[in-house]
Amino acid sequence: MTLFIDANIPMYVAGREHRFKLPSTLFLRRVAEGKVRAASDVEVLQEILYRYYHLREIEKGFVVFEAFAQTIPLFYPVHLEDMLRAKEILRANPAIKPRDALHASVLRGHGLDTIVSYDRDFDRIPGIRRIEP
Repeated sequence: MTLFIDANIPMYVAGREHRFKLPSTLFLRRVAEGKVRAASDVEVLQEILYRYYHLREIEKGFVVFEAFAQTIPLFYPVHLEDMLRAKEILRANPAIKPRDALHASVLRGHGLDTIVSYDRDFDRIPGIRRIEP
């Protein structure tokens, strides 16, 4: 089974001390060692850059981006059909964020159903199972 990795996982790894830092670090280490099959999408990379840009820490964002890009073996592109499916997911679940709907759409488009994330909004999307590291 391939697990989809959300942006908050590498950001907890790179962040200050937090209860999610160690489990996220250990999890991504298992991915890097090939013990866990993992994928993400290019929008996650954009989220990383956006977040660190917003924090005025873009150089740190570049480091997190590169480390994540080298750790995850597969990044799915985002296509128009993903956006159209995301729109329908968002229409059915207006309480979630558009980018979460996009990630759910990419998962569905590639036959995946499990996302590794601390974002509980994914729990509201039927057919998507969220797990924590």
